[in-house]
Amino acid sequence: MPLSRAQAMSTAQVLSEAMPYIQRFVGKTIVIKYGGNAMIDETLKASFARDVVMMKLIGLNPIVVHGGGPQIGNLLEQLKIESHFINGMRVTDSKTMDVVEMVLGGMVNKEIVGLINTAGGKAIGLTGKDGELLRARKLKVKHKTPEMEAPEIIDIGHVGEVEKVNVKVLDMLVNSDFIPVIAPIGVGEDGHSYNINADLVAGKVAEVMQAEKLMLLTNIAGLMDKEGTVLTGLTTAQVDALIEDGTIYGGMLPKIDCALSAVKSGVRSAHIIDGRVEHACMLEIFTDEGVGTLITNNSELNPAA
Repeated sequence: MPLSRAQAMSTAQVLSEAMPYIQRFVGKTIVIKYGGNAMIDETLKASFARDVVMMKLIGLNPIVVHGGGPQIGNLLEQLKIESHFINGMRVTDSKTMDVVEMVLGGMVNKEIVGLINTAGGKAIGLTGKDGELLRARKLKVKHKTPEMEAPEIIDIGHVGEVEKVNVKVLDMLVNSDFIPVIAPIGVGEDGHSYNINADLVAGKVAEVMQAEKLMLLTNIAGLMDKEGTVLTGLTTAQVDALIEDGTIYGGMLPKIDCALSAVKSGVRSAHIIDGRVEHACMLEIFTDEGVGTLITNNSELNPAA
């Protein structure tokens, strides 16, 4: 059935609006942290896969880093392995780490690879252990209560932070027209596996690849001010001020710290995106309005930043 004149004009307008963005971002690396509702809802999963494939087809270089906390929790519950959290981080003993590797490196990673390949892409799934992509070190957690004079250091097991990213592995895949899909599991000098926060991995990958954009999919509309209005464009200085005055707090802080670190380390812009919106990645990159919050070092923000 042919398009109506109104539909045709709308489609032409969208394509025309996207053109300058496509011209600007061809050949650039886009690192996407994939998580939240976009990993659970079937429609959103399919739209995300199509977005990633479209990016690659028009000349961008997407790299996907995924989480999987809820999936890990579900399997641990089924196996009757109790979960404990300290400062929001899962205490990960050897038995729990086996489940983390099974879920992230197996179930979740392979599902995402399958979705992208079904949509017409060429995805390669890997963990940070493959080719020593992610060298990790044990994360030291400080815990302090009002009664304590000094914070105590708590060992939460196989939980790590990124020490080094092997750029050669990613360059090889990207230059061979593959789409890397990374599970956030690193390997330490001791050969042990470490579970690493996916936001942190995405941020570090974006930094070492000198990415054009770091995109963090979330279950919120974006960063909001104290009145609940979405802040669509912010400089790093403005974000620092929002943290200082308490506008940004709690569970959002680690994600924002990751975005700030990336932008201050050379990534051109970071985006906090509403992953509950179909084709959120494409809308954020290729339209004037976008669907989230843009963070950049630029003192003068513009839609294509």
